[in-house]
Amino acid sequence: MSVQTDEKADALAQELDETGLGPVVMASIGSVALALYYYYVRGEKQRGQFVGLWPATILGLAIYFELNSIKSLLEQMAD
Repeated sequence: MSVQTDEKADALAQELDETGLGPVVMASIGSVALALYYYYVRGEKQRGQFVGLWPATILGLAIYFELNSIKSLLEQMAD
């Protein structure tokens, strides 16, 4: 592997570290807490189960968008 390729890979890794999924993870944790609140505290089991499905959806969308940004960065590096 050439030195230039190593530098590009290091730059890509650093950029991906800077764009972490912090807000997405916090939203997922919040929706889990909300689901537990609805299910156990308010006794609305169906609503709690519905809200409990949100974290998987939120994280799935975040992963999709993150993979798209990685793909575009790799395509830019290839040019």
